[in-house]
Amino acid sequence: MNINSILDDGYKDLINSSSKTSKLDAELLLSSVIKKNVKEIIFDRSIKATKNQLKSFRALITRRKLGEPIAYILKKKEFWKNIFYVDKNVLIPRPDTEILIEEAIKLLNKKQTKFVLDIGTGSGCIIISLAKERPNIVGTAIDISKSAIKVAKINAKMHHLKNRIKFYNSSVDNFFKGKYDLIISNPPYISNLKIRYLVKDILGFEPLVSLKGGPDGSAILNRVIKKSSNLIKTGGKLVLEIGYDQRYMVTKLLKKEGFYINRLVKDYANNDRCVVATKL
Repeated sequence: MNINSILDDGYKDLINSSSKTSKLDAELLLSSVIKKNVKEIIFDRSIKATKNQLKSFRALITRRKLGEPIAYILKKKEFWKNIFYVDKNVLIPRPDTEILIEEAIKLLNKKQTKFVLDIGTGSGCIIISLAKERPNIVGTAIDISKSAIKVAKINAKMHHLKNRIKFYNSSVDNFFKGKYDLIISNPPYISNLKIRYLVKDILGFEPLVSLKGGPDGSAILNRVIKKSSNLIKTGGKLVLEIGYDQRYMVTKLLKKEGFYINRLVKDYANNDRCVVATKL
């Protein structure tokens, strides 16, 4: 069957289900089925699909119509400069979280050995991206979810970093190993009340334990900041992702735990998204 007809059918199905990215979604799904990149599909419309490929494509379109994120369907997501394996056990990496990488890189000298801890590692995309940018860091990563740690280890192996990063299945409260030059974290910070208003792609598929930050969104942030105060070396840095409306709450918590606020960094929508602090 001709590519034009297949894609047109996919577009129409997804548009009818209110998908905002129906064209791109259909192209990505078809690309995965026929093993051609998206550029080939766009520019070479003479490509044809077999009956089995068409059947597989329609099955993927159905999953997308039901709200399942493209990243979970394809089992991969691009983050920073790399591709990561993802499944329903971990949050899908977001572009805004790349701001943490940008800020951390500024703090890590290429020639010096630094000990870095990633709290709530999920897919491992943050610590792995940092390890690839800074070959001298010694990485440690923790997550409360055993399933997430499995995913992170898959990614570490895929990026040839399994010997440079140690992964631990642990809550932040029960982690006592080492002292760190830099701690980085994208913890759950959405208030329980706001969770119910998330789009169906997130609410119905992504792990809510990685999003829920308690009644006002500060519960996990508070625990991360308190524990980081003990785990970080004097003069060490904390790079933390925060909610757009949590600037004053987080800076107050940091100052209480002996941190100096270096800077607050905005995301691509001009909202507060990251705080960089130094342990005094």
